[in-house]
Amino acid sequence: MANVSNLAIDQGTTFSVTITVTDDTGSARNLTNYTARSQMRRSYYTSANTAFTANISNPTDGTISLNLTNNQTSALKAGRYVYDVELVSNTSTVERIVEGIVTIYPEATK
Repeated sequence: MANVSNLAIDQGTTFSVTITVTDDTGSARNLTNYTARSQMRRSYYTSANTAFTANISNPTDGTISLNLTNNQTSALKAGRYVYDVELVSNTSTVERIVEGIVTIYPEATK
């Protein structure tokens, strides 16, 4: 089962967050030979999505960075979204590691 972690994003800003993937003992998981992918949507049932740029920034330390540009966050309507992060192995096995709610807060300065 995936960990739950909610995100808050200010509309119109550059967004970045780092996630550390751990094993059952709490040690950093080695993510060598994996890729990461992540999307957010208004609901689980809609096809429209915004993809995070998901990079495994340090495979041996188990760190993944999720990023959105200011243009991407400007295009999002304020409100609540759902998201998840998946790991894909070099054998195409998919594992969901994090999921949660993203709250987009509106910007006044445009």
